[in-house]
Amino acid sequence: MKEKIKKVVLAYSGGLDTSVILRWLIETYECEVVTFSADIGQVDSLENVEANAMKTGAVKAYVDDLKETFVKDYVFPAFRANVIYEGQYLLGTSIARPLIAKRQMEIAAIEGADAVSHGATGKGNDQVRFELGYYAIDPDIKIVAPWREWDLNSRTALMAFAEKHGISVPTTHAKPYSTDGNLLHISYEGGILEDPWAGPPDDIFTLTTSPKDAPDTPEIIEITFEGGDPVAIDGKPLSPANLLAELNQLGGKHGIGRIDIVENRFVGMKSRGVYETPGGTILRQAHMAMESITQDREVMNLRDSLIPRYAQLIYNGFWFSPEMEVLQGLIDSTQTHVSGVVRLELYKGNCTVQGRKSDHSLYSEAHATFEDDDVYSQADAEGFIRLNALRLRIRKLMQRKEAGRNHG
Repeated sequence: MKEKIKKVVLAYSGGLDTSVILRWLIETYECEVVTFSADIGQVDSLENVEANAMKTGAVKAYVDDLKETFVKDYVFPAFRANVIYEGQYLLGTSIARPLIAKRQMEIAAIEGADAVSHGATGKGNDQVRFELGYYAIDPDIKIVAPWREWDLNSRTALMAFAEKHGISVPTTHAKPYSTDGNLLHISYEGGILEDPWAGPPDDIFTLTTSPKDAPDTPEIIEITFEGGDPVAIDGKPLSPANLLAELNQLGGKHGIGRIDIVENRFVGMKSRGVYETPGGTILRQAHMAMESITQDREVMNLRDSLIPRYAQLIYNGFWFSPEMEVLQGLIDSTQTHVSGVVRLELYKGNCTVQGRKSDHSLYSEAHATFEDDDVYSQADAEGFIRLNALRLRIRKLMQRKEAGRNHG
């Protein structure tokens, strides 16, 4: 017997899956449904999403512009850590899920809803990300995950349900892959990409020009940082969302930010994904360059040793966990002096650092120079080397003694 639900807030994109879910919730649980659609910079338009939700049976539809919040409070904190998952993935989908879950729960509180719902499947990571977020905010919330309950387990079945109930959906033909996009990236998975040996079709990409077709002339840009966050491009101050959008445009023009990876999902299986992250790729490169002259070596080594764990927490959906709070606090404390300007060259899929400067620079030309100087005694290096070699020398001496005894 299904749990009694009075009102549910559905994370609603307006696509086939969530449009069907909206009607299915009404019929299956005989409850009121409030939809919530987050504008976080995705390519798909949300222009008609409210009208479609109401037409399909929603009692109320929220469409919230969260682009600035997304970049300021989710993307920038992660990029202060130069975050990266399994060496390549910049976590574009993963970083967005806690924001959506948080706002969805806020709406549930406003509307007096006793349940929330999402369209994530039972095979993927998103179900975990959404639901861990829900429970972290309200341990007593009821969750409806239709893909784990219903028998509409094919696109054909979904289309038949939509047609039966007069549900307007944006497309009626099978897409060769599934996508998820926002201001940080767009992803492509499934369908024709499920064979890891098959290369992605040339026409799959939407944010970036092919490096082969990118401009033959390099473009030089400068990014200004304050306290670890980018604040301006070429001296022009920009809001977080507008800055990332501008970097997306620049990176896209020059074919920067394409990756094709096989990643390890939290639920246990491997998944092949193709991603475009033009602005994020530029931003990460620039931030690392800024840190290279403003970060203490051992502080940076300590922080970098924690990044695989930090990235895994985001990927696995633990944004609102106590360990995440501790890690974010440590990361933020390292960014106090990460301020200055980085100059980069964008050219045919590459983003190359050309220069960096900061009022907080730890780089000392007087100490690093190959020319004559008055601040560094090269003879000091001898004692430094001998002290560091001491354990290596002792180990070798012991090995010699052991070898002598064995041959004696």
